Amino acid sequence: MTLTSSSFLILVSTIIIGLYTLYKNQNLMNHFILHPFKMNRDHSYYRLITSGFLHADLNHLIFNMLSFYFFALPLERIVGSFVFLIFYLSAIVIANLDSFIKNKDNPMYRSLGASGGVAAVIFSFIIFNPSVTLYLFFAIPIPGPIFAIGYLVYSNYASKAMNDNINHDAHIWGSLTGIAFALIYDPSTIHRMIDFILEFF
Repeated sequence: MTLTSSSFLILVSTIIIGLYTLYKNQNLMNHFILHPFKMNRDHSYYRLITSGFLHADLNHLIFNMLSFYFFALPLERIVGSFVFLIFYLSAIVIANLDSFIKNKDNPMYRSLGASGGVAAVIFSFIIFNPSVTLYLFFAIPIPGPIFAIGYLVYSNYASKAMNDNINHDAHIWGSLTGIAFALIYDPSTIHRMIDFILEFF
C-alpha cells in the first residue's frame, strides 16, 4: 500500500475522520451521519458518502479498517487506482441508498460506518480470486465463496430480525455491488467462480 494509492488515501482518511469525529468533534459527526429524514428535507445527500467515513466506536473503526487493509490493495492492483477509488465511493453510496429510501420518513433513524464499502471490496476480491481463504474473526479459515454465501444468508436473516443496531441492509447492498462490479469489469470471473465451486464440491 503506497502513499499515493487510492486504498492508502481512503484508509488514512477514514481513520483520521473516524477518530476526529469520535473524540474531538461530535458536531461534525452529526453533520456527516446518514440521517434520511433530514436528508429528504434539506437535500444533504453528501451524507451518503460522508457517513462511510464515520464509526460508532474504536472497535468498529479498527475492525472495518483491518478488513479494508487486507483486501483493498490486492483489488486495487487488479483494477487500478482510479477505478478502485470510484468503485469504493460508489459502493458506499449504493450501500446506503436502500437505508435512505426506507427511512426517509423516520426521524429517529441514523446510520454510519464503512461496512458497506468494505463488504463491496471483499466480495469483489472473492469474485476475482475464488480460491482465496478468509478468516472468520481473523482465526477460522473459510473458503471465499462459502464465506460470501454464508455472509449474505446471515445478513438477510439479521436484517429481517432487526434486533440489533447494525445496518445489515448496507452490508447486503455493498456485497452485491462488489459482485456486480467484478462481473462487469471482467465477465470471465464468472467462469472461474463456477469452476472453483464445481471443483470444491
